[in-house]
Amino acid sequence: MLKKIKSVLMVMTVIFTTSIHAQTRNNQNLDTKQQAIIRIAGLTGKGDLSKLKDQLNAGLDAGLTINQIKEALMHVYAYAGFPRSLRGLQTFITVLDERKAKGIEDVVGAEASPIPDDQSKYERGKAILEKLSGNKETGPKTGYAAFAPTIEVFLKEHLFADIFERDVLTYQQRELVTISVLSSIGGVEPMLGSHLNLSLNVGLTPSQLAEFVGVIKQAVGKKEAKVAQKVLDEVLSSKTEK
Repeated sequence: MLKKIKSVLMVMTVIFTTSIHAQTRNNQNLDTKQQAIIRIAGLTGKGDLSKLKDQLNAGLDAGLTINQIKEALMHVYAYAGFPRSLRGLQTFITVLDERKAKGIEDVVGAEASPIPDDQSKYERGKAILEKLSGNKETGPKTGYAAFAPTIEVFLKEHLFADIFERDVLTYQQRELVTISVLSSIGGVEPMLGSHLNLSLNVGLTPSQLAEFVGVIKQAVGKKEAKVAQKVLDEVLSSKTEK
């Protein structure tokens, strides 16, 4: 009897351990919603509306809410401009109308929470950037911030306050949108590198970012993925050297 009990306990231990290991592996993978965000943002940034339509449907089917997708499409404009963002939103309207005609009722989802205004937008944006980067903004301005101080104010007040502090999407989701758009438009490798660093800071893992490159390759293109992989390799190499 004792031997049988020990055997049962041993089997249960193996099952439990296997389950834990499987969960750990799964946690290193992008989930279906994250992959959908990458495809939607990347194709919107590139302006490939025919493929975008399919991926908007896939994103809704994966469980993204209408408001989450709208928010991702709006976020795109900060990096690819209003024309790309507006064309994405127009395509999404068409998708929703077609799904409604088929009797599909998609979840609208939460609206953005009210934002407290006990600080100026500049200070709120500065605090968000510091949280994303893990670095305090101290010392004199350099580079573009010194050369064109007004755009530095725009970045703090609008990008990191008006946009990033809207809680319809998490910081992780917003960084996925950002690196997807930057990968798709090309020619902005320094910015892509900066946001890959921010992606690591907000909890995305190197393996998830490697998977991100794979999604870009499949959805957007081999050329864009090759550049993204090169920038990611440089970012991860710099982390190893420190």
